[in-house]
Amino acid sequence: QVQLVESGGGLVQAGGSLRLSCEASGRTFTHFAMGWFRQAPGEERELVAAIPWDLSSPRYADSVKDRFTISRDDAKNTVYLQMNSLKPEDTAVYYCAANRMIVTSYRAWDYWGQGTQVTVSS
Repeated sequence: QVQLVESGGGLVQAGGSLRLSCEASGRTFTHFAMGWFRQAPGEERELVAAIPWDLSSPRYADSVKDRFTISRDDAKNTVYLQMNSLKPEDTAVYYCAANRMIVTSYRAWDYWGQGTQVTVSS
């Protein structure tokens, strides 16, 4: 089992920045790819960014490329999502997830955090 706890969400004005953190415990963190998903009301959960266990090329949704950066600190069992130039359409609940490999569909990911709300005001 892997337990994931997110933090760092909140309310920010458009153009602002937030950094989300996700601390993992349980099974060996370094064996897992880590991802950030988001879900807006009435929408399906979507993959925002993901980073593989070997730190090779991260993957980003087109809507967040050049604005969001995912990183991981294996010594701290923590993955981060730095979000810059935030837009109202980034408003959603953001979830941290862990899986053996990166796949686009949220249904295939094994472990989830409880989610953290990000609200971007215009």
